[in-house]
Amino acid sequence: METLLGSTKAPRKMRRGCGCFLALALLIGIGLSQWWSNANRELVEAEPIAGASIAPIVIDPAFTPSPVPGAVVPHPGMAAASDGSMHADGFQSDTHVAAGPFGPDLEVRSRRAGNGLPRQCATFVFRSDGKPVSLCGGLTGFRIVLLDPETLAALATYDMPMRPSSFQALIKADISVMMSDSSGGAYLFLDSKDRVVFADAQQVIQRIRAVQADGKWQFIADKQWDMRKHVPNDCLNWNNWFPSGECDMITTVLPDHAGRYWWTTRFGRVGTLDPISGKVEQVRLNGEEIQNAMAVDASSVFVLSDHAQYAFVADQSGKPVQKWRHAYDRGSGRKVGSINQGSGTTPTLLGDRWLTFADNADPQIRIIVLRRGTLLPGERREICRVPVFKPGASATDNSMIGWGRSIILENNAGFTSAFEQKDWGAIAGGVVRVDIRADGSGCDIVWTSPLKVPSVVPKLSSANGIAYFYSFDLTKDGKQNWSIAGLDFRTGKQILKVPTGQGQDYDNNWASLSISPGGALYVGTKGGLVQVRAQK
Repeated sequence: METLLGSTKAPRKMRRGCGCFLALALLIGIGLSQWWSNANRELVEAEPIAGASIAPIVIDPAFTPSPVPGAVVPHPGMAAASDGSMHADGFQSDTHVAAGPFGPDLEVRSRRAGNGLPRQCATFVFRSDGKPVSLCGGLTGFRIVLLDPETLAALATYDMPMRPSSFQALIKADISVMMSDSSGGAYLFLDSKDRVVFADAQQVIQRIRAVQADGKWQFIADKQWDMRKHVPNDCLNWNNWFPSGECDMITTVLPDHAGRYWWTTRFGRVGTLDPISGKVEQVRLNGEEIQNAMAVDASSVFVLSDHAQYAFVADQSGKPVQKWRHAYDRGSGRKVGSINQGSGTTPTLLGDRWLTFADNADPQIRIIVLRRGTLLPGERREICRVPVFKPGASATDNSMIGWGRSIILENNAGFTSAFEQKDWGAIAGGVVRVDIRADGSGCDIVWTSPLKVPSVVPKLSSANGIAYFYSFDLTKDGKQNWSIAGLDFRTGKQILKVPTGQGQDYDNNWASLSISPGGALYVGTKGGLVQVRAQK
């Protein structure tokens, strides 16, 4: 099938099967059309995910919530505070300024996403009115959903086209094709005018906004930029069975402080888009892959490939110009718990001086900290590299929490996906906090935790000092009981456990966790999403 699908002419040996193949193509085409019709009738009223937990919430009564000093650096082009992206803000700090849920009087609610085919809600951003906007992925395509935070009803939806990787996973019967693709809109951002900006699976950067008329909400297109003449798009898909050219996908879009949209592709393209003129400029990191989001401060844009960490600026024409490049150890191969052979983290900025990411070294990954600005005489770019977790069981594909001088990272070693995982005992677990020394002379491990965190994008609440994760316990018959787990930022001790549900539909499956401005916690699961908030 690989040979047939990758060629414009079928070998003689396979031509006898072309009748069946064409029938299969027709069947899949008709089936996708029917699935699309059924799956796009979003459940307006919230239907809970089956299998909700009835286990009690566990808290540490000795823990007193208290703020962690620090502040979000404002970004003029993104939503206020820490509400604008999967990783919260332009620094990709994975820190929210709102106080997350804590205490015995919490309620756990869930929403099943999609109708017919399941959808997993992977990204959450929050409008200025507090309403969550979530990106929910499914086989037929990603969907943006505006949620009512009180009822979890879908107020409005906006559908994106099917990703080529989803189609390929279907026809090749290989879910890993889809699970190793970060393109299609997950790395969207919410701008300062409550508009959602993303790149879809047809290489179109879109900007949409939710409007209300006669009591009903709907998403409308604000502006679109067709990037197909700038990014190769001859991709195997339901409407392109015999590609002969190059296929690349836009993975992320993020604004700089001057208002340009920066974008990257899976296979190493780094570009800018002027949203006013539509002008596009780009450069290519030959032989390198980019699967994670970017970070941005007032002076630079930071891109992490599977070979090196980069800092870019735009010249007068808008073309990306490399300020510096720092290569890292990418190991001998892709680890279980990683999307490719390279760093699994988005670069995270701390304060006005530092940048951190994790490498892919053997036998342990290491937390790397760099000086991100212009080096002074005698200074080196790299401040430290700290080996973390156990040798041979050390991998991550989720970014670290970065706040002040502190870095918190989880271990994803041993987890594949909710669809593929068979050996739950292989998940190594572990969370670590590393602090940069105040004088920048190095870094030190502050604490470690044995907590098992297979795949969540975690968050710190700077208002109460709790780092929130998503974990599980195994029952005697091998089933997974899932829960929100809270660690004390200062000590690493687990001080909160909120059971959510049992089974695959409550598996987080690489989705993110976020805290709304009102203090409700949202986490994506294979079956939809879970909300944890104070009882009302």
